[in-house]
Amino acid sequence: MQENNDNKPLTDLAFSTLDLAPKVQDGLRTAGFSHATPIQALTLPYALEGKDVAGQAQTGTGKTAAFLLTIFQRLLEAPNEEAGTNPRALVLAPTRELALQIHKDAVLLGTGNGLKLGLAYGGVDYEKQRKALQDGVDILIGTPGRIIDYFKQKVFNLHYIDVMVLDEADRMFDLGFIKDIRYVLRRLPPLDKRQCLMFSATLSQRVLELAYEHMNEPELLKVETENVTADRVQQSVYYPANEEKLPMLVGILRRIENARVMVFANTRVATDRIQRTLEANGIHAASISGAVPQKKRQSLMRRFHDGEIPVLVATDVAARGLHIPDVTHVINFDLPQDAEDYVHRIGRTARLGARGEAISFACENYAFHLPEIEAFIGYAIPVEQAESELLEGIEKAAPRPRRKDDSRGRGRGRGRQPGPRLDHRAGSGGGGDKPNTPRRRRRRRPPRKTEG
Repeated sequence: MQENNDNKPLTDLAFSTLDLAPKVQDGLRTAGFSHATPIQALTLPYALEGKDVAGQAQTGTGKTAAFLLTIFQRLLEAPNEEAGTNPRALVLAPTRELALQIHKDAVLLGTGNGLKLGLAYGGVDYEKQRKALQDGVDILIGTPGRIIDYFKQKVFNLHYIDVMVLDEADRMFDLGFIKDIRYVLRRLPPLDKRQCLMFSATLSQRVLELAYEHMNEPELLKVETENVTADRVQQSVYYPANEEKLPMLVGILRRIENARVMVFANTRVATDRIQRTLEANGIHAASISGAVPQKKRQSLMRRFHDGEIPVLVATDVAARGLHIPDVTHVINFDLPQDAEDYVHRIGRTARLGARGEAISFACENYAFHLPEIEAFIGYAIPVEQAESELLEGIEKAAPRPRRKDDSRGRGRGRGRQPGPRLDHRAGSGGGGDKPNTPRRRRRRRPPRKTEG
């Protein structure tokens, strides 16, 4: 495995020195890219030669551009008229947000190169996506489930894939996509007929097993840094009681000026409560989680990206793969239950050499995760003492708006759809797939007459 210990945000490798097609170079100039990051400098020489690559680097170091440039170069260098409307490059991402971010980067870097981009992910108009793919795309970007869905319906085939990319491969395992990934990989052209690129923040043993099974003798390329976390993130941890967390969060945010802050919590309920509390105390905030409809999530992310919303409260759905410039602070309202998630959360700030601050609350519920996190990153996080001003009283959260389907009393009940319910309990007779039938009411017998 080749390693690069360069911690600089950019290297001395100029993109103009690489043997890239003129249209690819034009896209780089339009995007304002002049020099490669360490992971780009390490992987591009191999990838542009057509070799399979498994690359590891910290989040926010430019992995997306590395594989996009490889795709552009290969497809422009060797056109394939036989492909017709079928894709020639496939990029699999673990989340909708990451797929959208890759597509956005591809639009920026691919300006004027003539390659058609397609998206396939859940939560949006199914038929509209289907029609776009049927019309033909060169590069298909999406999540495994939706791509397999369209593939099984013969919207496209995978016979002409020249480049396959697995982005955030470790996250694919975490989210249980490994069977879907293997399904796709087994339907691609043979190993010697296509190129496979895999990028991940960690090349764990399970990721490497996948690489050796489905890649053609990949080059393992790793950007090593002294720390697992970004060097320019100033980290600190407080030890509040549970009831002190919201006042402390409000107090910290009131002290921060001209900031773009991401606040992470572990549950959807917590993100909603935090957002409403911040709004009640004059701090404009939005929250995103898996419960928020996809279109609304995209809108909120765009507004946060554009600076309209200064504080974004999120679950880990937003922790990976998103490039949001100028995030100044990350606050772990809840410590994550997985040490790797801590690294990915605070990786939202201090991207590409910028500076940032990460503040964590080690509360009564989650403090026991701190030793595991510190063991993973290799050092103890400095402890801060809360000043009394941080714990001053705050306004309570406004009541949660009642949903339209939150009816009470007669009818459906809270959000429940009409119709028979299925009893999935084991041993319910008939394998747990029969609807419950109402019990017959017994007629009440008249009381017996007694003698006397």
